[in-house]
Amino acid sequence: MSFHDVADVIEKLENAGYVTSREIATVVFLASVTDKPILVEGPAGVGKTELAKAISRALGLQLIRLQCYEGLDESKALYEWEYAKQLLYTQMVKEKIGDVIEGALTLKDAVEKIACHEDAFFSERFIQPRPLLQAITSDERVVLLVDEVDKADPEFEAFLLELLSDYQVTIPELGTKTARVIPYVLLTSNNYRDMSDALKRRCIHIYIDYPERDLEYRIVKLKLPEISDVLAARIVDAVRAIRELGLKKNPCISETIDWARSLVALSVESLDAHVLADTLNMICKYRADAQLVKANVASVLK
Repeated sequence: MSFHDVADVIEKLENAGYVTSREIATVVFLASVTDKPILVEGPAGVGKTELAKAISRALGLQLIRLQCYEGLDESKALYEWEYAKQLLYTQMVKEKIGDVIEGALTLKDAVEKIACHEDAFFSERFIQPRPLLQAITSDERVVLLVDEVDKADPEFEAFLLELLSDYQVTIPELGTKTARVIPYVLLTSNNYRDMSDALKRRCIHIYIDYPERDLEYRIVKLKLPEISDVLAARIVDAVRAIRELGLKKNPCISETIDWARSLVALSVESLDAHVLADTLNMICKYRADAQLVKANVASVLK
């Protein structure tokens, strides 16, 4: 399954539970027809990771996720050798060593004979594939999510360039593995650090910010169809006003949904200062932020 055009992207993503703008849908469509990765940047909680999940659901593709962090290296992202399994096989076939080196007159000859069989112990049967290798060697197209790539070290970012340029990776013992089917690749970044120009050049770039009012309202209604139109509108307006206060951490769209879900659970029909004070912990993660919102409750609920 694939996307036919931008309108098809919008429809399929919404059916998968993700309301998107035309700009984002255009990038998703272009990435699907050009086989280029998407680098999605923006504040935490605006739906970057969810976009990859929605594409996976919309197209019926497996999602393979690599969560990045400081110190991540290629052995954890690409593959690991199963040394215990190699050792077990070695113990099981050690009685065959005599047959292999039979006829060897010197130690050097014996080593040469054994070396002829080293591929038996450095083969794919002893490799534990990690997300990148899983995506490259999959027989079917997958969605590869490289999440929070900005938290990985620059050295790992450089390692990704081969993958993003030619959709291939090199395993020293086995050689180069080229993608059987080019995966749909999304990289997300919370702007923890700037991505290199080399990485950005290989990607279609998009910045996802907090959604416009109408889009945020549609998202709330999609996620919580049981919520009243009036309450949904009041929640969205209040969150947008809170974001204007200069908090240490602005509430993101996922927290808007959490707050709306909490108010529905409490059978709240209207939003007032008392309800706001009682449920503020759903959207404010710092005490100073909560105090700032309480001090400006009139402007938040105007």
